[in-house]
Amino acid sequence: MASEDDVKVCSNFQEDESTCRTQGYTPRALSLPQPDLGVLRKAQRGDERAFSLILRAYETPVYNYVLRLVGDRALAEDLTQEVFLRVYQGLPRFSLRCKFTTWLFQVTKNRVLDELRASERRPRNLVALDEVPQLEVLDAPIERGETISALWRAIDALSIDLKMALLLRDVIGLSYTEIADTLEITLATVKWRIFKAREEVALAVARETSVPAPAALDRPVAAVAADTP
Repeated sequence: MASEDDVKVCSNFQEDESTCRTQGYTPRALSLPQPDLGVLRKAQRGDERAFSLILRAYETPVYNYVLRLVGDRALAEDLTQEVFLRVYQGLPRFSLRCKFTTWLFQVTKNRVLDELRASERRPRNLVALDEVPQLEVLDAPIERGETISALWRAIDALSIDLKMALLLRDVIGLSYTEIADTLEITLATVKWRIFKAREEVALAVARETSVPAPAALDRPVAAVAADTP
């Protein structure tokens, strides 16, 4: 069942993009569009066809995000289903003052963290994350494969806090403000986590490949792979 946390109204602080650029961050346009307002309102009233349109639009990015966090395909599928069940249950109370994508990934974050806490007490069947679809870099040339593999290994080695922030920004494409609302942390903390995550990933990739670390620190992680000759 959807919890109170899952339908929490997001804060309305504004992202200072000029500060982001000054500090070396590279803001991006939001990759995930918001659902049509009419469709969303119908889904809030229990229209199953409207909800199926929302499910179709967001199921894959949610699944890919969850899979990167838990490393288990079957578990990621189950958690994705549970996330959308919570979304369906929580939609009638969802506030349109909050972006849907922010709320969706807040629900996702809550469910994943619950699972990760529980998984500490039991063994899990992990897949090799090198085999997970590469999302933004799916069409990268074969010669970049080594760099891409190193990049995802480096991301997998990040702490859960850094990994969540980095994936939401550089893979899902949420804004810094949305990430702050999603993770329920300050904007300054978001900026620091993303910078720290990019730094750790770039240094790890540089140790394994010919991509220089300094060149990768200011850009989304997928751009690191693009530097491969």
